[in-house]
Amino acid sequence: MTMTMTVEKVLYTAKAHTTGGRDGASRSSDGRLDIKLSSPGRPGNGTNPEQLFAAGWSACFMGAMGVAAARMKTRLPADAAVDAEVDLCGTGGEWFLRARLNVSLPGVDREVAQALVDAAHQTCPYSKATRGNIDVTISVV
Repeated sequence: MTMTMTVEKVLYTAKAHTTGGRDGASRSSDGRLDIKLSSPGRPGNGTNPEQLFAAGWSACFMGAMGVAAARMKTRLPADAAVDAEVDLCGTGGEWFLRARLNVSLPGVDREVAQALVDAAHQTCPYSKATRGNIDVTISVV
């Protein structure tokens, strides 16, 4: 079952050109991203899709928590952080992802922190994209 949403406005379109797959290179159309890629566990000094996904999701999740905090009339602490872990897993010749987001909100009451995390997980585009597709664990640490 595919869920489609009516698009009122496209806010941004990321464009990247990749060659060589996991052992290649990727460059954004505006040149701000220009990276070498290396397969996990193999020689090379490039990043990999799992690291990029973890960085993107954790940054987006922080933004979603900020929106949730504003709606709840509170603020995120200056030292708020999200540590994302994205596993590339395999079984029977099939590949899949699994993820954990560990959220640190120092000085925020545990109940408020959990409410912020829950709200962010409902609104973050990355969370929406992965919901029901991969195993995700989100913890307030």
